[in-house]
Amino acid sequence: MKIVAINGSPRKGWNTDMLVDKAIEGARLKGAEVEKFDLYKLDGFTGCRSCMACKRPERGGICYIKDGLKPVLDAAKEADGLIMGAPNYFGDLCAEFKLFYERLLFPYLTYDTSKISCNEHMVPVILIMTSNARDTMYASMLNGYRNSLERFIGPTKVFVSGETLQVNDYSKYTLSMFDPEERMERREKVFPKEMEEAFRLGAEMAS
Repeated sequence: MKIVAINGSPRKGWNTDMLVDKAIEGARLKGAEVEKFDLYKLDGFTGCRSCMACKRPERGGICYIKDGLKPVLDAAKEADGLIMGAPNYFGDLCAEFKLFYERLLFPYLTYDTSKISCNEHMVPVILIMTSNARDTMYASMLNGYRNSLERFIGPTKVFVSGETLQVNDYSKYTLSMFDPEERMERREKVFPKEMEEAFRLGAEMAS
């Protein structure tokens, strides 16, 4: 089984990246081959340009744009599962992830009344979101992502890590809205359990 993992966070080795890596670890333990992409390390890319080239019958739902995102989309199209993670910025998944998300889904949308999606290779998806806020705050927004992913990519499980630790030393930043002791305690007591859950989800996907 080949799985493609997408880290949509710019902060390497931090919350989102750690959870994505843990899901990868779980999948690999079950024998899956996993290829990981860090969106913020890719060469320049854009979101969907609405060129409609992917709607031509001969294109078969393949994005026409050849930029830094093309290797990711090519790998995702051939994968047997997708692990994706992104932080929440201003109440939604971060912009870099949304650029990828548009390019991943839109080519499969046919606008054909007889068949809404041309994707013949539906695969399971894990969508991980991290957030400064509580993990229950964005249920409606995430349901929208889940519904679209299930329509165009495959059965989707959403996992949220909320009230995350933003920095190691709060005294160096203007972050008085947050209680450093509470955040650190959560990091020590709750985050390890979330890492275990990410591991379990990755292993389950590969199984």
